[in-house]
This record gives sequence, structure tokens and C-alpha cells, in this order.
Amino acid sequence: MLRKNLSTLFILVAGCAAVVLAVPQQPPAQNPVPPQQGQIAVQITGEPGAPPRFAVPDFVALTTDAETVEAAKTMGQVLWDDLSFEREFDMIPRDTYGTIPAARSLTDVPFDRWRELGADGLIIGTVQKVGDAIRVEAKMYKVRERQSVFGREYTGSAANPRLYAHTIADEVFQEQLGLRGVARTKLAFVSDRDGERVGGTVEPRSVKEIYIADYDGANQRRVTVNRSLNINPAWSPDSRALAYTSYRRGSPDIFVSSIYQGTIENPTKGQGENFLPVWSPDGTRIAFMSTRDGNPEIYVMNRDGSGVRRLTNHPSSDVTPTWSPTGTQIAFTSDRSGSPQIYVVGVDGLNLVRKTSESYCDRPTWSPAPYNEIAYSSRTGPGYDIKVLDLASGERRQLTFGEGSNESPAYAPNGRHLAFSSTRAGKRQIYTIERTGKDLRQVTKVGNNQTPDWSKQ
Repeated sequence: MLRKNLSTLFILVAGCAAVVLAVPQQPPAQNPVPPQQGQIAVQITGEPGAPPRFAVPDFVALTTDAETVEAAKTMGQVLWDDLSFEREFDMIPRDTYGTIPAARSLTDVPFDRWRELGADGLIIGTVQKVGDAIRVEAKMYKVRERQSVFGREYTGSAANPRLYAHTIADEVFQEQLGLRGVARTKLAFVSDRDGERVGGTVEPRSVKEIYIADYDGANQRRVTVNRSLNINPAWSPDSRALAYTSYRRGSPDIFVSSIYQGTIENPTKGQGENFLPVWSPDGTRIAFMSTRDGNPEIYVMNRDGSGVRRLTNHPSSDVTPTWSPTGTQIAFTSDRSGSPQIYVVGVDGLNLVRKTSESYCDRPTWSPAPYNEIAYSSRTGPGYDIKVLDLASGERRQLTFGEGSNESPAYAPNGRHLAFSSTRAGKRQIYTIERTGKDLRQVTKVGNNQTPDWSKQ
């Protein structure tokens, strides 16, 4: 068995209100895990032309304390949900498992009963309290052959049992399909859910703070605590820092919070009004919009704020930059044609190309490889819908169709899903959807939530 340690780090940063509250959990190591020596990754298949059918019952609690018993239930459900999210397996509903005796160990498995239920693959796990930690073991079986094709063992904190399930899910996708899962990724977004108001201003206004959550909306927690306007969060490529726009000093400026270290930087240092930071794919540069020269233009700077370079130069407004996956081009919104449209330009400022010709297009976001497309918000009526432009073919596809106003798309790191904000349920909330337009899921439900960004790891 491979053994992995999942450490948990709790950091609370004390200090003035302008300091960021660190997130109370360290992500697990993200490096791909090779199969254990002696194990061969065997792909589980289903009937010809159909996806394999998978079952994931509750994990088995090997110790009887309440924390372990609850963790065992949570891991089974979260793993089932994670495997369902990518829609590559036909997940057998968990409420049909009731007549099958629960396994008492990883080797005591009633394979014939699972075969009767139609399972091609079965994941069985155990959880055991070991001192202050827990030990988690999981095995995946090819049911008809009673063959184990996957085995993992983890030890670590019991504080977040969901993390073990997410890790197992990502490794199952990697081994079975060569697919990068998103179970351990996170969403950052802006929310006014706490109902706080900015004081001392001419016109009182709502406080907006940056929040993060697991990709499925679990573990939502506040990151900024400065009681101001904090908007447009953007994850760094290593998913350990967030860049965002904050009005904490009165004028909008760009801040970078290393959320697991609890540190904060201000690379633009108040030179003009600065908005909408986005990281280059290698994390060494940040593109942003600034009025420092009198007009909203796109700029690029090094991570530490040095080497600021103006990329666009036009009397109209150039806003909302997004990097290409190679870091050689930037897409942005400009109204230089008379209405906001999407343009692409090289990072040297050359080869400007207009990409859309609709009534109103905004908020481009470039997909990760292997896809080569830009998602954006398009005015289709009284509100906006999410559309995707295939850059190779020039074809467009529409993902949402007039249910509320749908804006600010953001790609998952594997490019198979997008997050966006929508007013379809009344208040503005965060949703996820497949890049094909299927499987819409609501992520937030409290307050108004907007401008999501999906972590890269």
C-alpha cells in the first residue's frame, strides 16, 4: 500500500482589520501518485458502449467512537459525489445498497451481491482512529473478477474527512481514465452574506468580502476581513494565493494574499486605480486594468509589482484581461468598436484581433488545454447568458438560456466545467455547469455571491 500523510495546518492571523484571515486548512500534496509497485492499473469497463457502473457504500468504521463513525459515512457519500461529478461512471444510487451486507474489512466483500446489483466497480474503505489521527484505507475492485485494481492508505488529521474522499476520487480518475479530477479544487468568490455596511462614506454601501469553498460548495469560509469592498478574486497557479481588488484604502487597488501563510502584499502600491488582476500561467506575472495613465487600459507587471508595462493604448476602455494557457496572448473586453466586444492581443501588444461581434460581450476567460476556447458573458435580452467561442473553428455555443442573468464564467482546471454567477434563483448565486451545458449545480445559497474563480489545483 502507498502511504500518504495528509497534514492539516491551522493558522489564524491576528492583527488589524486590514489583515487577511488565513484559511484553516492546508491542501494535500498535489503530485500524481504512481501505482504501487506490483499493482497494475487495470481499467474497469462496463457493457459495450456503456460507462462502467460503480458502487461506493459507506466506509467501514474500525473503531466505534462517534467521530470515526461519522467520518466513515461522510467519506462514502463524498467519494460517490466526486465520482458522479465528472459523469464518466454510471454511479449506482446509494439508497439501493440497503439489502447488501456491509463489509467488515477490505477483504470481507460480498462480491456476488454487488454483482447482482449490476456493479462493475466497487470501492470499499475503512477508517480507524489511531491516537489523535485517523488511518484511512481504500480499495477498488473489479467485481466480476473479484480483483483489486487500486489500493491506498492515508494517515492524518480527522478534522476534514472530506479531504480523504476528494483525494481518493482524484486518484481514481487519474488511474482509471488518465483524467485530472477537480475534487480537491476550490472556488473563490465575492459575497455580501454577512450584511455588513461600509461606514464613514458619503453613501453607506454593502461590504463585500472574498470567500472560498470546496468545488462542490462545502466548507464555505471568509478570507478577507477588512469590512470594505473586495472584488474579483483570482487564484495563483499554485492555488496558494489570491489576487483581488480592494477598496480598503479608499481607492481600488490590487492586493495579493498568501492565504495559507496569512501574508498580504500590495504590488500596485496605489499608483492609479487598479482592478481585475489575473495571473500568468507560470505565476510570474499579473495582468490587470488600470487608470494610472488616465484611461482604463490593460497592463502587465511582475509578481512583485516591478516591470509594469502598458499593453493596450486606446481612447476607449480596455478591461477584464485573461491569459491564454501558453502565456503568450491576453484576451480582454474593449468598447473601441462602439460596444463591448472580446479582443485578443499578444503579450508584446501586437497582433490585436477582434473575436466577437454581438450586441454586448464581457468577462472573457480562456480555457485550459486541451481545449482552445474562450467563455464570456453575452447580452441576450434583459440579462446575460454564458457563451463559449471555439478559437479554432470560430463556432459558438450557448450554455445558459435566459434563466436570470448569467455572468463571469470561470473554467475548472481540467476545462470540463465552468463556474458562473446567476440571478435565476432570485439573489445572485454561484453555479457550476459542464462545458457542454449539462449538469447545472448551485454552489452558494446565502447572500449575493458573484465573480467566481476556480483554483488551478
